[in-house]
Amino acid sequence: MAKKFSYIYEGRPKTNSGLFMQSLFLHCIGHLTSQSSLPQRLAGLYCLYCLYECQPYKPQFKIYLSLEESRQLKDFVVMAKQNGLQLVPALVKRMLDKGMFLLGYMNLIDDNGDKQVEELTALQNKRVKFACDKLFANTQAESYMHMDLGAEFELDSIKKLSKEYAEAKELALAEASQIVEVEDAKHLLQSDKLLGDKIDEVVKEWDAQKEGFYERTGLTPRNQLMVVDNDEPGVQAHEDASHSNQIMAIYNDESGVQNHEEDDFDDLDQLLE
Repeated sequence: MAKKFSYIYEGRPKTNSGLFMQSLFLHCIGHLTSQSSLPQRLAGLYCLYCLYECQPYKPQFKIYLSLEESRQLKDFVVMAKQNGLQLVPALVKRMLDKGMFLLGYMNLIDDNGDKQVEELTALQNKRVKFACDKLFANTQAESYMHMDLGAEFELDSIKKLSKEYAEAKELALAEASQIVEVEDAKHLLQSDKLLGDKIDEVVKEWDAQKEGFYERTGLTPRNQLMVVDNDEPGVQAHEDASHSNQIMAIYNDESGVQNHEEDDFDDLDQLLE
């Protein structure tokens, strides 16, 4: 096998080796994910495997696989199993076990940028929602985040009492001034703000900080993302995009079809288990 593919690498460039390898991989991925016949797609998968195994670079360059291509790989395995081609799941399983894939979000073949941005935005929003659900579940943070500080302080009652107290002070000093000297006590009436007004400012600052938090996180006062569907939280964060565990399999699934509403990279985690 190495001899059959060696001529491809004899004229390899001395620089931009990664770009050179990915261009070869992309050519095979294009056949693998096309709408061509099953044998042609199988040939694309086989060539992809051979190119990886025969490459002269150490360490070996991994095969970049986008979100959409991961879905198409899953569909291809399903189709192959339905047609009795057990070679396909066996080969893909081998590729996964050897860690050949580098998973990412951007499709290097498709130039539909708007669609990719929409998919990435939706995926990010789902992850943020899941993180918020985990962060605020069964904690006091959620109650503080949505707390009405004015209601907690009974602001209206305090403002009323502080106003009545200020009026009572003025009346008391006015009556006392008719009997005794109250010059030394007049400073009691020179307070800049009433207690109720000071607390009102604190409440307004609290509300402003909450609104800023909602804007930064995309949350509403009801702790739901404004731009996300009512999806069930089933998204897991993956930091190591180069690990092949993120691809899902249907290797032991007799039906060959599984329905998953989770993240597409999570939806490939059980591929070929």
